[in-house]
Amino acid sequence: MPAAPHVVAVSGSIREESYTRTALKYVLHAAAEAGAETTLLDLREYDLPVYDPDIEGQGDSEAAKRIVRDADAVALGTPVYHGSYSGALKNFHDYCGWDEYEDTTVGLLATAGGGSYGSTLDHLRITVRGVHGWVLPHQVGLRNASNKFEADPDAIDGRAFIEPKLEERVEKLGRMLTEYAFITPDVNAPEAPAVDD
Repeated sequence: MPAAPHVVAVSGSIREESYTRTALKYVLHAAAEAGAETTLLDLREYDLPVYDPDIEGQGDSEAAKRIVRDADAVALGTPVYHGSYSGALKNFHDYCGWDEYEDTTVGLLATAGGGSYGSTLDHLRITVRGVHGWVLPHQVGLRNASNKFEADPDAIDGRAFIEPKLEERVEKLGRMLTEYAFITPDVNAPEAPAVDD
């Protein structure tokens, strides 16, 4: 029997009452139900000074990078700031490179205070591709995130999704990260047969 995949969610929000963090916990819950071991890497709990390539091992960077490096699949979650992802996530992303992401399955999630998250997901997809991560086609955006949850003491983080379809999209991300954690896509296209003139 194959080993359980290790799915890590990186929360790029440092707000105490973060909707991004809550949504990522739903992702991890679904991944665990699908058979994965899970870890939440909450960036607000790590000392990560502004990345300086001239300084090795700043703050908690080595410990945080190791968590991503050892993962089989990674969910990156961020609030939408000015049409892109958060500075906290960008700073952590600057610490990481091929060693952390190459051939790793990555899922994306963005929470918007307003209605737009498309460019944020695009920016994340581009930067993950830049370090050779495999980004899932399924991605999740939450518009008006504060209106997507209701208080429920029995729910994850004490917050339940109001819309079952949105909860299903979030949970699908966790299931797909688990299902495709060990995928090794073949990027070599078959050669086309020679055409006689």
